[in-house]
Amino acid sequence: MPQKEYAILVAGGKGTRMKSHIPKQFILLNGKPILMHTLEVFASYSSELSIILVLPESDVETWKNLCLEHNFNISHTLTIGGDSRFQSVRNGLSTIKESEGLVAIHDGVRPLVDKDTIAASFRLAAIHQSAVAAVRLKESIRVTDQDTTKAVDRSAYRLIQTPQTFDLAIIKNAYNIKEVSTLTDDASVAEMAGHKISLFEGSYENIKVTTPEDLIIAEALLKRKNKG
Repeated sequence: MPQKEYAILVAGGKGTRMKSHIPKQFILLNGKPILMHTLEVFASYSSELSIILVLPESDVETWKNLCLEHNFNISHTLTIGGDSRFQSVRNGLSTIKESEGLVAIHDGVRPLVDKDTIAASFRLAAIHQSAVAAVRLKESIRVTDQDTTKAVDRSAYRLIQTPQTFDLAIIKNAYNIKEVSTLTDDASVAEMAGHKISLFEGSYENIKVTTPEDLIIAEALLKRKNKG
């Protein structure tokens, strides 16, 4: 019997790097808030998927108004976030009362994730208990130490994306650890809790929209996708 699947979409950005007074998840992308594009992809993956949206309390009323304005009616559970991504994900996990299943955790401002990536993450997490999207580096990289720099082998490194999908019991338990500043994503939380992390091939198009340049790229990619 297939395991129950959940998705936690974390959207707590303030739009600082975007140089916008509007939280970045609400900025329009081809006429619709970025966050709505993200929810639509996850909803299109499976009608059985339970979607949990985590927002700062100050953004809840704005989101509700945007849903009315755009006639947006995709089913989701709204949860209040914390002061950090760690706390927001933990709050999202706490809304899931079941102890068994699979949960994909995804950045709300990665609207160009595709259904195949989401499906792969669930399929592989069911086997390996974790499945974290990642891509290979294109550019050369160097490590710096004050006055010196040294070239390193880029083939040994990966850029980590979302979704990061886990066995529900494992990631719930992992988020019981103490929060520290080095825990920048869910994989690092699971790893610190003693779990092995499995990577799978993500997509270079699955960008995180955090700067004005990202928005231009996202608009172009979305227009091309819609034409296809």
